[in-house]
Amino acid sequence: MTGWLGNAYLWVKAFHIIFVIFWMAGLFLLPRYLVHHQEALGTPEAAAWEKREALLRRMILEPSIGIVWLLGIALALNVGLVDGQPGLGWLHVKLLLVFALSGYHGWAVGYSKKLARGRGGIASRRLRLLGEVPALAVILIVVLAVVKPF
Repeated sequence: MTGWLGNAYLWVKAFHIIFVIFWMAGLFLLPRYLVHHQEALGTPEAAAWEKREALLRRMILEPSIGIVWLLGIALALNVGLVDGQPGLGWLHVKLLLVFALSGYHGWAVGYSKKLARGRGGIASRRLRLLGEVPALAVILIVVLAVVKPF
């Protein structure tokens, strides 16, 4: 793929994929932590879950989402997203899903901080179901990025 990234395109794409994997690992893990943390509210174990969540956010989630967005924007600009290139409908939908997944990330981090203040509120079953959102999103995103159906 030629564009303003030139020969760096494949390197940027490779690192984008690597950091997507890191981000997804964090998004798969954090909701499970939230379930355990919520179930431990009012016990000494709650503090341990708070520390685990904070470490996960600081070491994996926060750096990964930033790098994913930075490299993803570079890749989108490289393929002509803002130049009106035809055949990029798949990319528009993918970006919409990534925005939604980023919102989910924000919600999960916010709920983690709410739990750290000792306040839950979502039934454990529902919280477990919400933990599947990243898996569904990543399936759609990967299909769009690989198949490019429109």
